[in-house]
Amino acid sequence: MGIFLLRRFATFVATLFAASIVVFAVQGVLPGNAAQVMLGESATPEAVEALSKKLGLDQPAAVRYGRWIEGFVTGDLGTSVAYETPVAQLIAERLAVSAPLALMAMALTTVIALTLGIYAASRHNRLGDVGVMAASQIGIAIPNFWFAILLILVFAVKLQWFSAGGFPGWRVDDGGGTWPAFKALILPAVALAVVQAAILARITRSAVLDVLREDFVRTARAKGLSQRQVLWRHVLRNAFVPVLTVMGLQFANLLTGTIVVENVFSLPGLGRLIFQAISNRDILVVQNVVMLLAAAVIVINFVVDVLYAVIDPRLKVHSV
Repeated sequence: MGIFLLRRFATFVATLFAASIVVFAVQGVLPGNAAQVMLGESATPEAVEALSKKLGLDQPAAVRYGRWIEGFVTGDLGTSVAYETPVAQLIAERLAVSAPLALMAMALTTVIALTLGIYAASRHNRLGDVGVMAASQIGIAIPNFWFAILLILVFAVKLQWFSAGGFPGWRVDDGGGTWPAFKALILPAVALAVVQAAILARITRSAVLDVLREDFVRTARAKGLSQRQVLWRHVLRNAFVPVLTVMGLQFANLLTGTIVVENVFSLPGLGRLIFQAISNRDILVVQNVVMLLAAAVIVINFVVDVLYAVIDPRLKVHSV
């Protein structure tokens, strides 16, 4: 187990290092001076020179990279030119929306997908299976932004159970609170979860069906175990490896791909922040947010790799 974790951790560090180089290099290949791009064509040469010195663009690339990584590790990400606010503070404020939204959407995705996928597999080629597959196909075909607008029309405009957009905040002092903030994220989480749940349900069904055809399942049934006992005791754990792979990719996608839904619901999350930063040519914010999202994806993949060994110890043995 120790060698397995050591190898996975070494891969994790190497991937993180490579991602940081790519993200940093993108700024260097931008046409013209990055400070000029941030300030616009109407900026004076003096303003461009002052911002270049502030960003350290007059220093060698290796020095700038080292300082950026040091600041990223310590939380000193510089100051946003457009917002005139520390980038770390901006990201922390937006993470307070995006992270709970992604977790809620992933929780909904997992519950819906596993329930429907297992149900469909246990009723293979019967009416329940056909119904779940038809519903999942529709769910995959629906764009989440269109479904988000539909949710607003039904539950916010017609029924008036939820607000059409905005985020009140988690603190009561700011006019929000735990329940108002949670309620504001329900519709966006549902909009994100529908497509992901449709995909994961199909993967779960296929994985469970593959395991149900294995010899050890027939042996378990021959010993007198019921279908439910075989399913919960033997099948699910063996079928969970491919399901976990897709879940890891989906959670990473929910963290990095909420920009459209956040704009539909006017949520001040990371997706909307990076969209506004690109519009404002705030390269420093874009660079740090992209690196944070890349690091989040790499961390999720590392956690999934470790969970593989917990679920199926055979993978740990084969990798050594």
